[in-house]
Amino acid sequence: MQRMIYAFLAGGLFGSGLFISGMTDTTKVQGWLDVFGDWDPTLAFVMGGAIVPMMIAWRLTERRKPLVGGTFPKPAATKISGSLALGSVMFGAGWGLAGLCPGPAIASLSYGGWPHWVFFAAMAAGMALTPPLLRGFGKAAPSS
Repeated sequence: MQRMIYAFLAGGLFGSGLFISGMTDTTKVQGWLDVFGDWDPTLAFVMGGAIVPMMIAWRLTERRKPLVGGTFPKPAATKISGSLALGSVMFGAGWGLAGLCPGPAIASLSYGGWPHWVFFAAMAAGMALTPPLLRGFGKAAPSS
Protein backbone atom coordinates (compact mmCIF):
# COMPACT_ATOMS: atom_id res chain seq x y z
CA MET A 1 0.00 0.00 0.00
CA GLN A 2 2.86 2.37 0.84
CA ARG A 3 4.31 1.80 -2.62
CA MET A 4 0.96 2.71 -4.25
CA ILE A 5 0.78 5.94 -2.24
CA TYR A 6 4.28 6.92 -3.36
CA ALA A 7 3.41 6.05 -6.96
CA PHE A 8 0.22 8.14 -6.75
CA LEU A 9 2.12 11.12 -5.31
CA ALA A 10 4.91 10.81 -7.91
CA GLY A 11 2.37 10.57 -10.76
CA GLY A 12 0.48 13.59 -9.43
CA LEU A 13 3.70 15.58 -9.16
CA PHE A 14 4.71 14.56 -12.69
CA GLY A 15 1.30 15.47 -14.16
CA SER A 16 1.28 18.80 -12.32
CA GLY A 17 4.75 19.57 -13.63
CA LEU A 18 3.64 18.80 -17.20
CA PHE A 19 0.63 21.09 -16.83
CA ILE A 20 2.49 23.97 -15.14
CA SER A 21 5.37 23.83 -17.64
CA GLY A 22 3.03 23.97 -20.63
CA MET A 23 3.91 20.51 -21.95
CA THR A 24 0.20 19.68 -22.21
CA ASP A 25 -0.46 22.79 -24.35
CA THR A 26 -0.22 21.50 -27.91
CA THR A 27 0.37 24.96 -29.40
CA LYS A 28 3.31 25.56 -27.04
CA VAL A 29 4.89 22.22 -27.95
CA GLN A 30 4.37 22.81 -31.67
CA GLY A 31 5.87 26.31 -31.20
CA TRP A 32 8.97 24.65 -29.73
CA LEU A 33 9.25 22.39 -32.77
CA ASP A 34 8.72 25.23 -35.29
CA VAL A 35 12.36 26.37 -35.40
CA PHE A 36 11.98 28.12 -38.78
CA GLY A 37 8.72 29.87 -37.90
CA ASP A 38 7.33 31.32 -34.68
CA TRP A 39 9.78 29.47 -32.44
CA ASP A 40 9.08 29.29 -28.69
CA PRO A 41 12.31 28.33 -26.84
CA THR A 42 10.75 28.11 -23.35
CA LEU A 43 10.40 24.32 -23.39
CA ALA A 44 14.20 24.07 -23.54
CA PHE A 45 14.16 25.13 -19.89
CA VAL A 46 11.59 22.43 -19.12
CA MET A 47 13.75 19.80 -20.80
CA GLY A 48 16.88 21.04 -19.04
CA GLY A 49 14.97 21.11 -15.78
CA ALA A 50 14.23 17.42 -16.27
CA ILE A 51 17.50 16.17 -17.77
CA VAL A 52 19.94 17.76 -15.31
CA PRO A 53 18.24 16.49 -12.11
CA MET A 54 17.84 13.04 -13.67
CA MET A 55 21.55 12.85 -14.46
CA ILE A 56 22.27 13.68 -10.82
CA ALA A 57 19.66 11.16 -9.61
CA TRP A 58 21.26 8.32 -11.64
CA ARG A 59 24.58 9.09 -9.95
CA LEU A 60 23.06 9.26 -6.47
CA THR A 61 21.18 5.96 -6.80
CA GLU A 62 24.23 3.84 -7.59
CA ARG A 63 24.56 1.12 -4.93
CA ARG A 64 21.41 2.30 -3.10
CA LYS A 65 17.95 0.80 -2.66
CA PRO A 66 14.58 2.52 -3.19
CA LEU A 67 12.55 3.51 -0.11
CA VAL A 68 9.73 1.10 -0.94
CA GLY A 69 11.73 -1.96 -2.00
CA GLY A 70 12.90 -3.41 -5.24
CA THR A 71 15.86 -2.03 -7.17
CA PHE A 72 16.46 1.00 -9.31
CA PRO A 73 16.48 0.28 -13.05
CA LYS A 74 19.80 0.25 -14.83
CA PRO A 75 20.41 2.91 -17.49
CA ALA A 76 19.17 1.89 -20.92
CA ALA A 77 21.50 0.27 -23.42
CA THR A 78 23.02 2.60 -25.97
CA LYS A 79 22.73 0.26 -28.97
CA ILE A 80 20.63 1.78 -31.75
CA SER A 81 18.46 -0.84 -33.43
CA GLY A 82 16.04 -0.59 -36.33
CA SER A 83 13.13 -0.85 -33.88
CA LEU A 84 14.51 2.04 -31.82
CA ALA A 85 15.03 4.20 -34.90
CA LEU A 86 11.55 3.48 -36.25
CA GLY A 87 9.98 4.07 -32.85
CA SER A 88 11.82 7.38 -32.54
CA VAL A 89 10.57 8.52 -35.93
CA MET A 90 7.00 7.53 -35.05
CA PHE A 91 7.24 9.27 -31.67
CA GLY A 92 8.63 12.43 -33.26
CA ALA A 93 5.97 12.45 -35.98
CA GLY A 94 3.17 12.10 -33.45
CA TRP A 95 4.70 14.75 -31.20
CA GLY A 96 5.18 17.16 -34.09
CA LEU A 97 1.77 16.64 -35.67
CA ALA A 98 -0.34 16.56 -32.51
CA GLY A 99 1.89 18.37 -30.02
CA LEU A 100 1.52 15.54 -27.51
CA CYS A 101 3.55 12.60 -26.30
CA PRO A 102 2.40 9.87 -23.89
CA GLY A 103 2.78 11.67 -20.54
CA PRO A 104 1.12 14.93 -21.58
CA ALA A 105 -1.50 13.02 -23.56
CA ILE A 106 -2.66 11.24 -20.42
CA ALA A 107 -2.41 14.42 -18.32
CA SER A 108 -4.58 16.34 -20.82
CA LEU A 109 -7.43 13.80 -21.01
CA SER A 110 -9.37 15.51 -18.23
CA TYR A 111 -9.53 18.92 -19.92
CA GLY A 112 -8.38 18.60 -23.53
CA GLY A 113 -11.69 17.59 -25.07
CA TRP A 114 -12.39 14.93 -27.67
CA PRO A 115 -9.27 15.57 -29.83
CA HIS A 116 -7.07 14.50 -26.92
CA TRP A 117 -9.14 11.33 -26.48
CA VAL A 118 -8.78 10.55 -30.19
CA PHE A 119 -5.01 11.04 -29.96
CA PHE A 120 -4.84 8.87 -26.84
CA ALA A 121 -6.84 6.08 -28.51
CA ALA A 122 -4.59 6.17 -31.59
CA MET A 123 -1.47 6.18 -29.40
CA ALA A 124 -2.73 3.25 -27.31
CA ALA A 125 -3.64 1.30 -30.46
CA GLY A 126 -0.16 1.94 -31.88
CA MET A 127 1.45 0.73 -28.66
CA ALA A 128 -0.71 -2.39 -28.61
CA LEU A 129 -0.13 -3.22 -32.29
CA THR A 130 3.64 -2.67 -32.37
CA PRO A 131 4.79 -5.97 -30.74
CA PRO A 132 2.65 -8.19 -33.00
CA LEU A 133 3.72 -6.20 -36.07
CA LEU A 134 7.39 -6.55 -35.16
CA ARG A 135 6.94 -10.30 -34.67
CA GLY A 136 5.17 -10.44 -38.02
CA PHE A 137 8.17 -8.78 -39.68
CA GLY A 138 10.47 -11.34 -38.06
CA LYS A 139 11.98 -9.01 -35.48
CA ALA A 140 11.98 -9.53 -31.75
CA ALA A 141 9.43 -7.33 -30.02
CA PRO A 142 10.95 -5.01 -27.42
CA SER A 143 10.59 -6.37 -23.92
CA SER A 144 8.81 -4.22 -21.38
